[in-house]
Amino acid sequence: MFGFKKSVFGVFGVFGVLAGAAAIAGAAFFLSMSSQIASAEAPETIPNELIDYPTFREIVAKAEAPRELSRLTESNFLAAMKEPGTVLLDARSAEAFELRHISGARNLPYTDWTEAALAEVIPTKDTRVLIYCNNNFRGSQRSFATKAAPASLNLLSYTSLVAYGYTNINELGPLLSIHETVLPFSGTEVETVADVG
Repeated sequence: MFGFKKSVFGVFGVFGVLAGAAAIAGAAFFLSMSSQIASAEAPETIPNELIDYPTFREIVAKAEAPRELSRLTESNFLAAMKEPGTVLLDARSAEAFELRHISGARNLPYTDWTEAALAEVIPTKDTRVLIYCNNNFRGSQRSFATKAAPASLNLLSYTSLVAYGYTNINELGPLLSIHETVLPFSGTEVETVADVG
């Protein structure tokens, strides 16, 4: 009986040692993997002083409430267009602008925006600027090709104008039919339709 107990304890003792060794090995493996994961999750920062995401994020957050208040109805937008000194800015491509744009608009494609280029179109930082984009109009995918809603050009234009220091921005709010809007259009697409009519 005593021999049996001794042998049983001996067996369990061996298992205990093996279990302890396994636990230690597992902990070491876990720590090693954790270290590798931590280093993989925290890559080295790639410096570029001309790209500032934290400030961009701040501008978007601060611009949210003012932008919503600055959005105009169709009739208010039309009235604002007639005010002296107002700049109606179209940030779409030159090709889309040539096809159809709101009459009186100045075209400066968004990809060409710089401090100097904007200053040539908008005389002062407090000049009233009206903006509109593809997602304000439906009825022609050639001139007003619909963009993904979160990538709407109005969103980019508004926040970028704020980033460049402009303080008096209004945005056309609604989605309008090109066939029913009271806003006047110019462009080759409009002339073609007029010729056909």
